[in-house]
Amino acid sequence: MEKLVIETDRLILRPFTMDDAAAVLEFSSNPKVQKYTGDVLRTTLAEVEHVITNVWLSDYTKYGYGRFAVIHKADNKLIGFNGIKYLADINETDLGYRFLPEYWSKGLATESSKAIVDYAFSNHKLDKLIGFVMPENQASAVVLKKLDFEFSKLAPYPGEDEEGDLEWYYLTRATYEKQ
Repeated sequence: MEKLVIETDRLILRPFTMDDAAAVLEFSSNPKVQKYTGDVLRTTLAEVEHVITNVWLSDYTKYGYGRFAVIHKADNKLIGFNGIKYLADINETDLGYRFLPEYWSKGLATESSKAIVDYAFSNHKLDKLIGFVMPENQASAVVLKKLDFEFSKLAPYPGEDEEGDLEWYYLTRATYEKQ
């Protein structure tokens, strides 16, 4: 993957490196951060190093994109991630983000997501992005709606029926290009 850096007014978004492991552990081990993700808590450096290597770095190589580290410019802190991820089991590309709680409700999810959506449609031949939201996490639904994602359905992720329904949203290239 090229040495990509996306900059917004308050944020720098860039590919993860192994040097980010301690910061990834900070947000990946936080129960508040993980509450609405369907993901497990990761509580060791070995676990987050596995994710960095076998998910994020692997995705950059396989697909040319993935989740990016989000650095808050004001304090130069890695505060979470935002990015797109190809989901092979459903043949879709998902927009996903998570941040440390002290950075919630400041518009950072919207700011970083807008930059990622611009990057996704400008740099990759994607026709559509999707997003998933747990129904009790309406703050995330608001972010997607601000970016013109449309509600598609309420349904579980395939093969995860026992986990409950998710709100499925989508944004097509055609809708994005009309903005």
